[in-house]
Amino acid sequence: MIRSELIQKIAEENPHLYQRDVERIVNTIFEEITNAMARGDRVELRGFGAFSVKKRDARMGRNPRTGDAVEVEEKHVPFFKTGKLLRDRLNGK
Repeated sequence: MIRSELIQKIAEENPHLYQRDVERIVNTIFEEITNAMARGDRVELRGFGAFSVKKRDARMGRNPRTGDAVEVEEKHVPFFKTGKLLRDRLNGK
């Protein structure tokens, strides 16, 4: 499912809301999650999962084409851990 499909689904299930309002709500939610993660905060949606940021240390990597050693800089990557309810639902429990 992509963002526009999510917006369409929410708008269909809530006919009292205008589509532009639903779009604004969805965009605000994603923006707030992104902003919180950019600050290094953890975002937890009970039953769904938790978004967090993990730090990857600098390391020596390899160029797959030439085999030369390449220095890979430290970086921060997004991480998602599923919640128990989502995991159980995916596994048919």
